[in-house]
Amino acid sequence: MKWLITLLCTLCLVACKPTVEHAEINFAITQAPLNLDPRYATDAASERVSRLIYQPLVDFDAISKLLPILASWQAINDKEYRFTLNKSRAPFHNQVPLTAADVKATYDSLLQLKDSPHAAEFANIESIKVEDENTILFQLEQADTHFPAKLIIGILPKNLIETGHDFSHHPVGNGPLKFVSWQNKLTLQRINDGQIISLQEVKDPTVRVLKLLRGEADLIQGDLPPELVKYLQNKPEISVKSSIGANFSYLGLNMQDATLQNLKVRLAITHAIDRQAIIDKVMVKNSRIAGAILPPEHWAGNANLKPYDYNPALAKKLLTEAGVKLPLKLVYKTSTDAQRVRFATILQAQMQPAGIALEIRSLDWGTFFEDVKQGNFQLFGLTWVGIKTPEIYAKAFSTNNVPPNGFNRGRYADAELDKLLANEDWPAATARIYAQLPYIPLWYEGQFAAMQKNIINYAPKPDGNWDNLTTIIRSVTISNAH
Repeated sequence: MKWLITLLCTLCLVACKPTVEHAEINFAITQAPLNLDPRYATDAASERVSRLIYQPLVDFDAISKLLPILASWQAINDKEYRFTLNKSRAPFHNQVPLTAADVKATYDSLLQLKDSPHAAEFANIESIKVEDENTILFQLEQADTHFPAKLIIGILPKNLIETGHDFSHHPVGNGPLKFVSWQNKLTLQRINDGQIISLQEVKDPTVRVLKLLRGEADLIQGDLPPELVKYLQNKPEISVKSSIGANFSYLGLNMQDATLQNLKVRLAITHAIDRQAIIDKVMVKNSRIAGAILPPEHWAGNANLKPYDYNPALAKKLLTEAGVKLPLKLVYKTSTDAQRVRFATILQAQMQPAGIALEIRSLDWGTFFEDVKQGNFQLFGLTWVGIKTPEIYAKAFSTNNVPPNGFNRGRYADAELDKLLANEDWPAATARIYAQLPYIPLWYEGQFAAMQKNIINYAPKPDGNWDNLTTIIRSVTISNAH
């Protein structure tokens, strides 16, 4: 009888016990980060996670205006900028205080790294001086009124930089989430309340949805065909939230390719794509045709860019005028993500009436992205994620920004555009890019997130970032039974 009473009491305690407030929140993501060192992060997942683990000196608000994060700044002149660290700044996750010396060490290391894709951004820095533990002075070789907006790299601890610490796999920052482990999944812990958040790569969209429905995942975001999004919207146990998107999807072209150097060929490819049909049939709500990297609502956006129409007859005519033997055979590289492969097969079908035979090569993400960075492609499909400033046009299209000095991966060279970029004439520069088509603009994909009903304080952002992992919680149900 005694053991029965004990058992009943135990069961009662278990039944009455509230749900564990900080039970792990599982986020099933399409692609795992490649590198958690902010000096090297270029893929979307790496940059999104880095924003959570590290803090930069500055960042951008919802309308892409610059705001202080770790420091405020003062322009002494157009070649000198003084940054003053906030007194209330958090220490690094190893409890070492963050000081001006860490800021200097971070940016000094970027100046010395030859293989960082961000290094060229800071080549204009002449010197960095630590005036005291809270104050740093940047001196530039050439005047740059936009310099503060470039300081968005997460700050690293000086002592770990000097010892060659592997930030790529064991990051140490002072952001709202800290690194715990990275084996089958990436595990992070929120600083303010200890909430554990895991990010697990699940490439297949159907499997991601099944994991969400089975409760094996609490949250998924993006990279689902609209059919699956609609399916989730009809599930009472799932909440789906959506917003307009600002991330720019495009076809990249290798301008070293003799055929693609011909503008008529590039125009033909553009007129061979029915972007609105793709948006209507296989994309999620709030997707829209794109004209430039920055969306029209951005302060440097260009709302006057009219979409190219789908006209396969005109495309074929342009190819004939260009002296191309039909069908024009092109190789298109993409990742193995199911939705990206789906886009590729639709493009393939749309281009056929235009006299273009598109061969699709889908590669694992690491191989694909490396080929893009090395210029080993004819055509590729990618998305610019989280872009805030118009300087992206110089990085992506300036003659001087061919890798490893920038992101001009198509090796495009245009003296007229270089002048417009140097003068920061963004309306004229974006119009020139749109007319010359070094990239073929596609769309800004709408954003959505699907989550368990008991997950709150999370919503998708236009650039797709995961910043709300700093606020996401699982609502707690407390039984009143005794």
